[in-house]
Amino acid sequence: FISSLLPKRMLNPRQFASRDVFVGSTRRSLILTQHVSRRRSRSCNNRHTHRYFVNDSMSYSLKNIHNDFTSNPLYTRTSFAVASQSRLLATITSLFRPSTSNLPNCKCLKCFSSSTDTNNKAIDVNAPRLSVAIIGAGPSGFYAAKYLNSSVLKRIKSKSSAPFSWSGIDVDIIERLPTPYGLVRYGVAPDHPEVKNVENDFASLFCEEDVGDDSEKASDENRPSSLCYFGNVDVGKDVPLSHLQSLYHVVILAYGCQAADRRLGIPGEDTLEGVLSAREFVAWYNGHPEFGHIGHIVKRCLWPSPSWVAEDPSEGSAVSPARVVVIGQGNVALDVARVLAKGEPGLVDTDTPNSVLQVLQRGVTHVSIVGRRGHVQGAFTIKELRELTRLKKEGHDTSFIVRKEELDLGMTESSTTELKGASGRPKTRINKLLQDSAGAEDNAPDTAKQVDLRFLMNPVRMEPDDLNSDRVGSVVFERTKLEGQPFQQKSTGTDETETLPANLVLVSIGYRGMPLAGMEELQLFDNQKGVVANDHGKVSGENNLFVTGWIKRGPTGIIGTNIVDAKDTVGSVMNFIDSDDTQLLEAQTVDNSEMVKGRVGLTDYLQRHDVEAIDWRQFLKIEAAEVNRSRLRSDFQPREKILTVKEMLDVAS
Repeated sequence: FISSLLPKRMLNPRQFASRDVFVGSTRRSLILTQHVSRRRSRSCNNRHTHRYFVNDSMSYSLKNIHNDFTSNPLYTRTSFAVASQSRLLATITSLFRPSTSNLPNCKCLKCFSSSTDTNNKAIDVNAPRLSVAIIGAGPSGFYAAKYLNSSVLKRIKSKSSAPFSWSGIDVDIIERLPTPYGLVRYGVAPDHPEVKNVENDFASLFCEEDVGDDSEKASDENRPSSLCYFGNVDVGKDVPLSHLQSLYHVVILAYGCQAADRRLGIPGEDTLEGVLSAREFVAWYNGHPEFGHIGHIVKRCLWPSPSWVAEDPSEGSAVSPARVVVIGQGNVALDVARVLAKGEPGLVDTDTPNSVLQVLQRGVTHVSIVGRRGHVQGAFTIKELRELTRLKKEGHDTSFIVRKEELDLGMTESSTTELKGASGRPKTRINKLLQDSAGAEDNAPDTAKQVDLRFLMNPVRMEPDDLNSDRVGSVVFERTKLEGQPFQQKSTGTDETETLPANLVLVSIGYRGMPLAGMEELQLFDNQKGVVANDHGKVSGENNLFVTGWIKRGPTGIIGTNIVDAKDTVGSVMNFIDSDDTQLLEAQTVDNSEMVKGRVGLTDYLQRHDVEAIDWRQFLKIEAAEVNRSRLRSDFQPREKILTVKEMLDVAS
């Protein structure tokens, strides 16, 4: 694990600061610290090098480190190389932060600190600093901050003769919730922890920025760049977008598409209890503080009768006899089905909240994932599909069923053409996996739970339950057939219908972006596409607005897609500040000249309007509370999330 974290160049002791503390939870980290210390003692003649090894219990070693820092005058600059899980970082920062005033010589907290490049050209400190506000602390917002910061610093330090008007950059990330990371925290399936690891990369952007005391924060202007976090600030409600535009040179919209869903528009969708969007369901099982009420709906649907629940809790949880229909066949739909099939036994070592596991128990008896087109047109990837095929082998007592006749119906001449060539290679692998699953000997419901993958079925209406007319009881589908040219096939009805029983219906046909307050009046939002109107990330019109992520391109792609997207937007920002549009920036500086600008201006505005903003060190308090061992149900659970904003604010304060 440590080898994967440490780039080879960081193993050069000459690049490290004069004194380092390496923190790790494995024997390799101790070996590494000894190696670096020996090398440094020979090459740097440093008599006061100290090395520490922090074990899993952490308490004794950390106490000793803390005492050394408060009593030893030899430390002039101290860095931390964190070579373990993020829990160690949260624990260390929570330990040191209350005593920061007693550690005047402890200047910064870094991840894998290295020496500073001093070969750059002199910076004109009298030149203005570029102030940037990024609305949204999800992947797109963090990537925009990362690449814009590096682009501006590269221009500042460049030895070229091309003029550059800025001496530094200050980036403020503004998030509606107290916690950052967006869909990484509240959208990624809990049994995909490797995907959530990107949080560590985002957190590293703050490791050097928001750890010092107030005197250090006041010296931001002496550094070429700074990054600040404003959590629990709802743009459009707590602060108008137009006001942010007047405070900052550049405003980047990166708030995603988490506010609404695409709709089926069929009878019963909006009137029957038990019909939810996959967005709501996913947010609930990921512990989103605004979706706790979804748990009550899910519980009534999965456990409508007391007789379904295990009579004796000591006997363990039960499998719900409920039937769930998931409409849509993207990766989110397959994630939802897998979570419902696994239940508590398959999620106990994830960050799924305890309250969610109490509802899911051992999973549900039957889940159907239904799409209106064929398997070649499905939006899922082979990774998510393969996880469904392995549920039985992994001990989740779940069969995966796919019907060969439906695969054959979907293999039209156009579908066969779509599988050819390099572009069809991923779909060819999916086709083979499904064909093998359909022909497998164990393709039969011989387990307690079952997941069906159905194709060429279009929902036409939802019908109420026979015993409760207010609750969904079934979904009526019409059999479809594919017509059209390759990559342009559409599903058309055949008048043949099939009814699937359903105690719970989850609609997973896509998220939809919504405008912030004030956007529609300025005609900045494309309601048909559900995105902000833009050209390569520059919002249409004469303004200082930019956009990145889902709200720029629509809800498509994976987390890594935001990297390319952010770089595209950053390119437009750099063109904007380099071009004649800088006259607009100068005009903003002249207008309202008495108004305090940038970060200080936003802080002042929020304080005057009684908005309780959360900074990065306060978020780390929330994170430290979530990873506290007293809250965890197992040694492998990464965290037990705090589920309400009120409790988050209490912990942060």
